[in-house]
Amino acid sequence: MPLSSDPVWFITGCSTGFGRALAKRVLARGWRAVVTARDEERVTDLARDRALAVSLDVTDQAQIDAAVAAALERFGRIDVLVNNAGYGYQASIEEGDDAEIRAQFDANVFGLFALTRAILPTMRAQAAGHVINVTSVAGIVGFPGSGYYAASKHAVEGFTDSLAAEGAPLGIRATCVEPGPFRTDWAGRSLRQTPVRIDAYADTAGARLASTKDISGKQAGDPVRAADAMIALAESDTPPRHMVLGKWGLDAVLDRLKARVSEIERLRGEGEATDFPE
Repeated sequence: MPLSSDPVWFITGCSTGFGRALAKRVLARGWRAVVTARDEERVTDLARDRALAVSLDVTDQAQIDAAVAAALERFGRIDVLVNNAGYGYQASIEEGDDAEIRAQFDANVFGLFALTRAILPTMRAQAAGHVINVTSVAGIVGFPGSGYYAASKHAVEGFTDSLAAEGAPLGIRATCVEPGPFRTDWAGRSLRQTPVRIDAYADTAGARLASTKDISGKQAGDPVRAADAMIALAESDTPPRHMVLGKWGLDAVLDRLKARVSEIERLRGEGEATDFPE
């Protein structure tokens, strides 16, 4: 179902980056929005007559329940959920820290799952809604040094496939937005890394960790233009399941998918031969 004429957006992670840019563009349209951050003080400047600022740590179920209840009390509906909150963690696979890995999944995966579950009853009752999950190019392509981050984003991609299939008959749409490098805090303040100390990984994971830090603030991607693309996506009568953002990301994803299809086709015979004979 197309976006309503006066939609309510629920956006997570609005203190910086994509979330903040998107919240500003949504409010500039005159639409209503629930703008959230772990520290509500960082989004109070966005609060106005048609916006509600809410504290939300997506790893805290009580805060999820309270935020959704506040949104419904204020606006009575939620049309677009943008699961944007999350962060990056980098390490070689072998040197990954268990506590860091679990924290990454709590924020990027389990928190997103929990918030989506909390909002789906409202969208189902409305027979309309759109869930936009901000994943990453890393949700399709695994890079050295980003194995655990990529795993978290791959998980959301699979979740969104099933959500799209279950939601379509109910009027609920689901899309993943997959940014490449954008000028946000992802590679700066919010990035967490476990240093590479094993020499064998210096030229793979180690090089990736260093280059990620070096590019911070110099990425080609513009968060404001990304926000406009997400709004256009929500306004579409037939939104796609995927939207990759940025030329670098598009090239990386297309190269990987073409190679993957070619490899699967090359091994078609071997794969088919594993069925019981007809």
